[in-house]
Amino acid sequence: MGEVIKVGMADLKVCAYPDSLTTLGLGSCVGIALYDKVTRITGLAHIMLPDSTRMTNNQNIAKFADTGIEETIRLMLLKGANKRRLVAKIAGGADMFNMGAAKKSMIRIGESNIAAVKENLKKQGIPILAEDVGLNYGRTVIIQSENGAFIIKSVGKPIKEI
Repeated sequence: MGEVIKVGMADLKVCAYPDSLTTLGLGSCVGIALYDKVTRITGLAHIMLPDSTRMTNNQNIAKFADTGIEETIRLMLLKGANKRRLVAKIAGGADMFNMGAAKKSMIRIGESNIAAVKENLKKQGIPILAEDVGLNYGRTVIIQSENGAFIIKSVGKPIKEI
């Protein structure tokens, strides 16, 4: 077993076998795990917001679904991954602050993040093999470069592998 590399909030990392990638505290944020099963090159992005074009003066491309996914792919290709073999698994996008009727008038960032991630992966031609998104609880995830297993841990819930 290799090193477990931590990916922070609004961060992304790439690794190869035998290392793994993990990110903690996915609430309304979405974790996007990308995997090439031949080279076992693995990427993980922890995105906070759906669209970089709606913000000014922000240099952190990992923060957004559009630029974070694009940069993760770019770094994976530099390590030797093949874009045609990339597959995705996603988790997060929770509605952490369910406010009932008030919710309808508020921005639903978790839902927006999920939609943006799915749209950007589709634009890149990367299929989503599995997802654990939405609902009202946070998640911690780990993507294993050995086999692409995406492990999801949540307080009070059984460990899930997708």
